[in-house]
Amino acid sequence: MSSHHSHEEEQPTSQLPSYLRARHVSNIQDDEDYIMDNLHDLNLDLRHRMRPAVASGDLVEKKAYHGSDVDGESQFGSEPYARPDSRNSTAIDFDDESPYPEVRASISNVDDPNMPYNTFRVWTIGLIFSIVIPGANQLLLFRWPSVYITGIITQLVSFPIGKAMAVALPTWKFKAFGSTFSLNPGPFSIKEHVCITIMCNLASMGVYATDVIASQRLYYNSPTPIGYQILLITGVQIVGFAYAGYLRRFVVWPSSMIWPGALVNAALFNTLHQTFSKADDNRMSRHRYFLYVSIGAFLYYWLPGYLFVALSTFNWVCWIAPENPTVNILFGTQTGLGMSLLTFDWSMISFLGSPLVTPWWAQLNGYVTVVILYWVIVPALYFTNTFFSANLPILSTRSFDNTGVRYNASAVVTNGIFDQAKYEAYSPVFMTASMAIAYARDFALFPAVIVHTLLWFRGDIMKRLRSSIHSERDIHSRLMAVYPEVPTWWYAIFGVIATVFLCVAVEIVPTQLPIWATLFALGLSAIISVPLAMLQAITNQQVSLNVMYELIIGYALPGKPIANTIFKAIAWQSGASAISFSGDLKLGHYMKIPPRMMFTIQIISGTISALVALGMQEWAFRNIEGICEPDQKDNFVCPGTNLFATASLLWGAIGPKRLFEEQYGPLFYFFLAGSLLPIPFYLMARRYPLSLWRYINIPIALSGAQVFPPGNGQNYTTWIIVGFIFNYFIRRYHMQWHLRYNYVTSAALDFGTALSVIVIYFAVYFPKGPNGEGYPLNWWGNSVYANTLDGNAVSLLTLDEGQTFGPTTWS
Repeated sequence: MSSHHSHEEEQPTSQLPSYLRARHVSNIQDDEDYIMDNLHDLNLDLRHRMRPAVASGDLVEKKAYHGSDVDGESQFGSEPYARPDSRNSTAIDFDDESPYPEVRASISNVDDPNMPYNTFRVWTIGLIFSIVIPGANQLLLFRWPSVYITGIITQLVSFPIGKAMAVALPTWKFKAFGSTFSLNPGPFSIKEHVCITIMCNLASMGVYATDVIASQRLYYNSPTPIGYQILLITGVQIVGFAYAGYLRRFVVWPSSMIWPGALVNAALFNTLHQTFSKADDNRMSRHRYFLYVSIGAFLYYWLPGYLFVALSTFNWVCWIAPENPTVNILFGTQTGLGMSLLTFDWSMISFLGSPLVTPWWAQLNGYVTVVILYWVIVPALYFTNTFFSANLPILSTRSFDNTGVRYNASAVVTNGIFDQAKYEAYSPVFMTASMAIAYARDFALFPAVIVHTLLWFRGDIMKRLRSSIHSERDIHSRLMAVYPEVPTWWYAIFGVIATVFLCVAVEIVPTQLPIWATLFALGLSAIISVPLAMLQAITNQQVSLNVMYELIIGYALPGKPIANTIFKAIAWQSGASAISFSGDLKLGHYMKIPPRMMFTIQIISGTISALVALGMQEWAFRNIEGICEPDQKDNFVCPGTNLFATASLLWGAIGPKRLFEEQYGPLFYFFLAGSLLPIPFYLMARRYPLSLWRYINIPIALSGAQVFPPGNGQNYTTWIIVGFIFNYFIRRYHMQWHLRYNYVTSAALDFGTALSVIVIYFAVYFPKGPNGEGYPLNWWGNSVYANTLDGNAVSLLTLDEGQTFGPTTWS
């Protein structure tokens, strides 16, 4: 500070660490503590002065729930609204509005505790969907090409069914468990709809651990008795549910954990039920807007999805020079780096997640990483033939042998155990340049998550360990405080049961996985799920660490592929399920569903869906002839299962020591890079708290690039262009439109496109035409993208017949 400032002006700064004192920011002295306390909250705009909070005495009057007669967006515009002007204010920091404009636009700040939610309609529709959806999805995932029933589809489909039941059901009343129930308590309520949708979300989530059983059965001829299958599947599913119970204090109750994905669901609920923005003020209602955009998305997808497929894989530069290797390597979109930039297919754009939902700053972090890693480092490695990569396509998720064909990992295994002699007679493993950098990126991600969390969230985590929902001061937590909370020990009981299930499962059949490794997987997942859930709650970006789990157990139990798959499934799915359960808990929190109702529907739906998926897989293996074979007559070739099993052979049988230390050793330096990179940006953000430094988030930057490969620059460039338009330009210059329509637009595009995908699949591709391949449309626009070196998986260097590349000896 300047020397002519008064002592009173200098006092707040003098208490800060030395590297924070010479801060060139004006007018922040009164709010200095607030800014530093909330520096990690990247969805909160710290540049605006906060409006005074409501004193505790002003909150006595209780509001009744009703359909709002005003817009969903707050009358306070985009200005945050959360706290007293000064820390010396006597008003308690309570408020009747969320400080986040997107939350204000999507979530009602009133509640009706008497609105029906635990009804016959909820359980009938929810349980039927909990059986039908996982069964259908499990079967369809075995087929290629596949289609998937998503949560947004069921959210839309369940709405007219609930409305119809409200009209058709009688109003009979009956008594049970000391309470009176009615088959039809009145109009189909928004809370009923939320409960059904959450049950459907769990049902459509998929059960990752089914691939463990499929791999054991198909690749290792390992016994998989039905008791073992049930214990493994339900154990993994239930332990994720138990973890969600302790994640509540970190990612559900705090208002700063906004969960953008939950806001999309909430916006759609309010659009369908019209309880939050009935007045249109000479503007199109959200209900009509959703309908128009959905119809438009449904009709439009026929263009890139069937009529002109080249608009989807839009490698237009390769059309100009289809036989030029360099052009196809750089600009291709199938086995190239995607420098053709654009796609006109919403399913390709939203392949990374909806760009209308992910915050702009998070998108930019991921895109910069893509440019550095995949448009600078990968070409440099490839064109210098580093790691012998020029003998392979530049982009592929497959592993290769020294002849340039797909690596046959089963050729180096005997009875499920790695065979050294077979390995030495066959070939070492080679990966593409893009896949090598993808592993390096994941190596950096693991320590980056830990370091970033310790730097930014250590105080929050310690505080949350001792908190309850009654400690939260935001409006939604205070509204939820009237409902009885679920005791932590309820979740703990299920956690203990799930742990016992898993320990028994790995012992009753020869899984190669000892109990200590099972407990280690559970403990590792429990710890790491906290920062992963926090990152997803803030950014809508899912951070996956499955490569790290494979690496850890690959070193701990080398040469044991079955153990590798089970360890990864336990560690990864338990954490992923916990985060998914937590996201739904936040949706229930926003929509004021009583916690004990949430507990009940999650455990019942989650368990049923896991058992149904397992049952459908068992039926498929017993009744579909040649399932998972590459020439299966109905295309039930199991692409996901084959990829999972191949990974188990590579990481579990051959092992990370042979995969990396002998050939890709330099990639391990990325562990060090990931440990160090968060530190300078943290220090710069503390030094300049209102600058752009606070938006540089290394875990989000690395995880944002995690779908490259199989994604490419085409997906990312179009994704960030759309994100810039909606989440930067429109949000900044047309905030009211953004608050009113943005999430509705995202839901409508997802729904219209998903519905179109299903219709095209069953109407055009699934039926058998005269050639046994459906009814494709054969013309230039549907083949030009494939008639290129990009479509034929070009490599820079080619081998003569019988020639190999790489080292001459290996062990």
